[in-house]
Amino acid sequence: MTDAVPPKRQPTDWKTDTMQRRIRARYRAEKRFRFAGLFAVVLAAGFLAFLIVTMVSNGARGFTQTEIALPVDFAATDLFLDPQALRGPAAEQALAAANFEQAADQAATAAYGEIGPELLSNGAWLRIRDAVAADHDLLNGEHIFWLQASTDVDFGARGDTGTRRAQRPERQAMIARYAALNDAGQVRRGFSWTFLTASDSSDPTLAGIWGALKGSLLTMLVTIALAFPIGVLTAVYLEEYAPRNRWTDLIEVSINNLAAVPSIIFGLLGLAVFINTFHLPRSAAIVGGLTLALMTMPVIVISGRNAIKSVPPSIRDAALGVGASSIQVLAHHVLPLSLPGILTGTIIGMSRALGETAPLLLIGMRAFVASPPGGLTDPATVLPVQIFLWSDELDPGFIEKTSAAIIVLLLFLLAMNGIAIWLRNKYEQRW
Repeated sequence: MTDAVPPKRQPTDWKTDTMQRRIRARYRAEKRFRFAGLFAVVLAAGFLAFLIVTMVSNGARGFTQTEIALPVDFAATDLFLDPQALRGPAAEQALAAANFEQAADQAATAAYGEIGPELLSNGAWLRIRDAVAADHDLLNGEHIFWLQASTDVDFGARGDTGTRRAQRPERQAMIARYAALNDAGQVRRGFSWTFLTASDSSDPTLAGIWGALKGSLLTMLVTIALAFPIGVLTAVYLEEYAPRNRWTDLIEVSINNLAAVPSIIFGLLGLAVFINTFHLPRSAAIVGGLTLALMTMPVIVISGRNAIKSVPPSIRDAALGVGASSIQVLAHHVLPLSLPGILTGTIIGMSRALGETAPLLLIGMRAFVASPPGGLTDPATVLPVQIFLWSDELDPGFIEKTSAAIIVLLLFLLAMNGIAIWLRNKYEQRW
């Protein structure tokens, strides 16, 4: 009995009506899929463009300020400050005792009438004091100072006459007042160096971003200094040296779960451990960096392990075959080849840490900090918290400051990511 010979398979006839319908249906499905993907890309690009345009249009004014020319004759004011007193060892005490605020109000009243003091910012007199401290001869005679205008005058400089807020009678009067000052050449609008060099203030015309930016820099330095080496060493141990048992599996599961824990939990952990147990200073960059390091470390560990796994086993075998030790294989081959992947995880973790607000609020970094931090233990705040605090202010002048601070935060994030991407591309090796 012989085995049955299977029938010979006939070639498919692609010219039949049935096959042609199937081919057309397949092409239509492919076109729909491509169209859906293109639509998703265009929609995402549109939302991104709308976000950028809205943010830039609102934040661009935050980088500018309105200034008013104020002629000050110190002899006609009640300042009564002797220039000779500023040349001795008690110069700082003499400046502190002098009432520059009253002198500025008197000069404004003399120049612009009773409405004069309302045209100036509440802290405009600080610029007069700093100028006198730098040049004592200003006390002799009359000099013109360009001082920060109030929020109402700044509102009049915008020219937004169509908004509901601009229709109020007091706003209309201030817009008209600004127009008169502008025609007389007594007002100007230019770039605000105060926004880049000053710290937080209750007056939007005096508020700046430098204190929060420096706090973010110090916090990120602490975060990367702790999270990167510990995360990489943990990934190396778990992938290269740790025995495969239930305890290692428990550690791996715990690390994966920590990467998904809400950030506010890490804030509670930082509050309980670093502040209540170790009694570290509240609202300090070192506490914020430690807290964010705990949050960032699981992301670096997971990405580091995946990067180490991606190194071909043949690289290890070849190095061991020519007599290299296990530590030499790791230091000279595995880590350099896995460094781009490790840096990618570091970028993701640090970008998340830079934009975090909730854990830092719990450790007290929402305090009003009027001066930049001088070190890791000084009171500090960070850019996301500063943006949160300004967005909650009632003064409309902080609206533009908030948008401008968001622009600074994004530029900071782009700069940090750019450096990390450059390092990743520099050490990336192809084979």
